[in-house]
Amino acid sequence: MTRWSEARASSGAGREGGQGVRGVRWRRVASQVGRSVAVWAVSTLTMLVLAGLLPDFQLQSADGDSATRIAVTAALGAGAFGVLSAVVWPLLVRLLLLVPALVLGLLVFFLNGSLLLLALRINPSGHGEAAPETAVIVAAVMSAVASATGAALAVRDDETYRRRLHRLAARRRRSDPPCPSTPGLVFVQLDGVGHDVLADAVRKGLMPTVARWLGMGDGIQPTGDGLRPTHRLTPWRTDWSSQTGASQLGILHGSTFDMPAFRWYEKDRGEVMVCNRPTSAAELQRRAILHTGDGGLLTVDGASRGNLFSGGAGEQALVLSIAARRRSRENRSRAGYFAYFSDPAGAVRTALSFVAEVVREIGQSTRARMRRQRPRVSRGGLYPLVRAFATVVERDVVVAAVMGDMLAGRTAVYADLVAYDEVAHHSGPRSQDAEKVLQRLDRSLALLQRVAEHAPRPYRIVVLSDHGQSPGETFRSRYGLTLGDLVRAGCGLHVPRRAEHTHSGAEARAAVRAALRRPVEEKSEQHHPAPGSEPIVLASGNLGLVSFPDVPHRMTKEEIDARHPALLTTLANHPGIGFLLVRSAEHDGVVLGAYGAEIPLARLDDQPGPLARFGPGAADAVRRTHSFPHTADIMVNSALDPADGEVLAFEEQIGSHGGLGGAQSHPFLLSPTELSAPADGEEELTGAEQVHEVLRRWLGELNGPQVPLTDDTGADDTDDERAA
Repeated sequence: MTRWSEARASSGAGREGGQGVRGVRWRRVASQVGRSVAVWAVSTLTMLVLAGLLPDFQLQSADGDSATRIAVTAALGAGAFGVLSAVVWPLLVRLLLLVPALVLGLLVFFLNGSLLLLALRINPSGHGEAAPETAVIVAAVMSAVASATGAALAVRDDETYRRRLHRLAARRRRSDPPCPSTPGLVFVQLDGVGHDVLADAVRKGLMPTVARWLGMGDGIQPTGDGLRPTHRLTPWRTDWSSQTGASQLGILHGSTFDMPAFRWYEKDRGEVMVCNRPTSAAELQRRAILHTGDGGLLTVDGASRGNLFSGGAGEQALVLSIAARRRSRENRSRAGYFAYFSDPAGAVRTALSFVAEVVREIGQSTRARMRRQRPRVSRGGLYPLVRAFATVVERDVVVAAVMGDMLAGRTAVYADLVAYDEVAHHSGPRSQDAEKVLQRLDRSLALLQRVAEHAPRPYRIVVLSDHGQSPGETFRSRYGLTLGDLVRAGCGLHVPRRAEHTHSGAEARAAVRAALRRPVEEKSEQHHPAPGSEPIVLASGNLGLVSFPDVPHRMTKEEIDARHPALLTTLANHPGIGFLLVRSAEHDGVVLGAYGAEIPLARLDDQPGPLARFGPGAADAVRRTHSFPHTADIMVNSALDPADGEVLAFEEQIGSHGGLGGAQSHPFLLSPTELSAPADGEEELTGAEQVHEVLRRWLGELNGPQVPLTDDTGADDTDDERAA
């Protein structure tokens, strides 16, 4: 073929290709117009039906109108409402970003109702009116129907589905560079889900998505039809402090150094550190960056969603460590809410689910109380709202943000879903309430998998947990006194007749505080306790910490015995106490137990004493915590029943974590088989720092290396927190 022939053929092919592209574009436009007309028609019909059912909603004048005139009024009203929802609603939500996010979620109904009243007011027919409370109902129903209709019509249209998901993106890049062809990584943390809980849920068929990933067709046995597992399930073991603060800081920033518990007292600063307090989270993140010299797992093109710490990500939403900063244009951790609530149908759906979850919790707690279930803790007050926020609002917003990150082609995304952890604290880790949450979380994983099919680059989805939960009744309910009361008795101080409740430190409350931007401190968690001779007693699940604030250094056993001769004996011999850790002038550190047991740390491997029932790794975990600068004068771990893995929580939780004992120390790592195995052979991953190294290795395997910091201060204060 001559060059002229080749050029002619190429020109003809180009014209045909151009005509084909134009044909596809016109078909796409026609399809979109057809769907819009269909949604308009369904919305019109919905408005007519509601006008017939609701007495305070009228589409005709007082003198009456013909059926045709009423239909025209409904069509014009539905059209005006649709246009306002598409144009005005996003502007309203953006203007309300200064309003706390949780308040914004509760305002959804009223904003939507206001748009309906405005649509009726500008209706060219001049007819149509509704009472304000009725307008809220009509707007909610119409938004839900329009959303369902649009989704049903677009279910087979990949491009439309992709554009719809793009509208849920938490943030967008300011520039639009070509998306890399290398795979990205999405890390989804199922907060508080232990390895055994996940495995049992798969066997029961509660999590079919995870079952398919593991090659389990029905969740119990392999199908035998050639279904191959795409993921592997690996357990790992936490440090002594088995809680989200330590685990997530280690996973994202590679350091758990000097984090002895969920809350602890620092004598040199005269301050109580609490992992879910924004100021404490920011300080802990700063320390980790200085300790490792690295900005975190997500420093290169990363996104952090719903976490306590940023991981060095430039894209952040619902991140607690930035919630304490002074509000500025560069600090809008709630910008992810805009992307979600800018869709009125999604906002209404979430609001309705929020109300339904509150009702569900009230019903479940009432039923548990009437049946006198044991163990049981109080589930009144604001807890129904906190639970609904964790299981509905936080889940929907975080999942929507991750969807947007995937469609934007980001390299690494880490998101925390706290729903299970919150419910398990109050209902129990293996309760029916908690199992229902696992089912919903599995549906969220299925949605993310579906979104990955539409993303501009391949994605590998890694699911992991930060700790498990151990069941058991509270220390107070079994013995009628708190750990603080027991310490006061051992010191010879006055003990109140009625034991006070110890507040729960559940992660969901931190998410609510971040959303409200109101880091309110609990009375038992005063930022700077008044100096005095009385001990400060803090609880972290089944781990207790006792500090004497008037002594500037960490006290030794000998000093404690000289000051309070009965204290250590009282604690060590109590049936609800498993063991104590104290510093010793003679042996550096010792573990104390019942009947006078006193084991130096150096001899724990050969003589575990009271640590024997806590299993392998307990001695190493205790020794590591002993080396921390801010370890308390007395570290107290509650008793463990090895038969059923039950512990006694020092907080008001029947599913607890924070110390040693039971399932709380055994989270999981669910990783794609395309990635290298997390550990070699029979070696078990121990500590969140090792998990961090595994995740960093996987990023390297997928050509997504992380770059260490070049300055001495950490990148979090200079990250470009790009907003939508």
